[in-house]
Amino acid sequence: MHQLAELFHLAFRQEDSIYRVSRIAAAAFAGGFTLKKFFAIFVAFVEMFGCVLFDHPLTPAGDPLDLTGYELVFCDDFGGETLDTEAWRYRASGKRRGGFNGAEAVRLEGGNLIIKAFYNENGEYGAGWYTGMISLNRLYKNGYFEIRCKCNPGGGFWSAFWIQAQHPYDHELSKGGVGGAELDIFEAMGGNEKTNKLRNAVTQTIHCNGGDDDPENLDSRIVGSFYVDDIYDTYNTYGLKWTEDEYIFYINGVETARSSFSLGVSEVPEEVIVSLEMPNEIDYDTDYTTEFVVDYVKIWQTAGE
Repeated sequence: MHQLAELFHLAFRQEDSIYRVSRIAAAAFAGGFTLKKFFAIFVAFVEMFGCVLFDHPLTPAGDPLDLTGYELVFCDDFGGETLDTEAWRYRASGKRRGGFNGAEAVRLEGGNLIIKAFYNENGEYGAGWYTGMISLNRLYKNGYFEIRCKCNPGGGFWSAFWIQAQHPYDHELSKGGVGGAELDIFEAMGGNEKTNKLRNAVTQTIHCNGGDDDPENLDSRIVGSFYVDDIYDTYNTYGLKWTEDEYIFYINGVETARSSFSLGVSEVPEEVIVSLEMPNEIDYDTDYTTEFVVDYVKIWQTAGE
């Protein structure tokens, strides 16, 4: 399979879509074959060809989330009037890409955290586009991390939930991810896509450095692009189980992908981040706005973590 992937220059997510068919088929025949299981295999075949030939997103179809042995160690359902700054901090305030990150873009309303992208003529850092990014004050290592949210509908700006080490991009310190990685639990970057499936797709990615001999280029693996039914008007959950051996990604409690890219799993505590990201160049009219709506952020860990 690896030789075939190299021959056709398949990305990891495309190669894994082929393996996914065999996993679904094996599960179908293990418990007795039914018409419903036949349909699942057929859908997996169709999506595999779409992924390999056109890099289309897949529908989550892995094992259900199992948190046996885990206990809830953090929960914020954003039920207050203002952000709990004992738990959270405004991260990377100031210049970012085509605008600024500022506390003014973050608010609590109706039991939700809302991060807004908007143009502010009289903003804290001057006239320009503003959005927000917050991170937990406490660093975490291992556990299951989950967000329940509605993504912002505006293309260009995108909703994200991610975990980042202090030095994931440093060749010497990241050590191929063992010394720290960036774990993108989800990014919703398809707001400008024309088809429903591409527009409602999210990507899940691992970034680090030091996995090869090239210190200038970031080592990255998109573990998958996945279709989610109505990411903009319906709450969905996106999660990551970070174990001693691998990262396991989930959408709505269904496993999507797993990986230990590049040289192994991070062994250092990292920041948990919620953000509404902005592009390098913004060509919207200045009355344009878009919002990322978050219902909760929760973290589970096993005893001793």
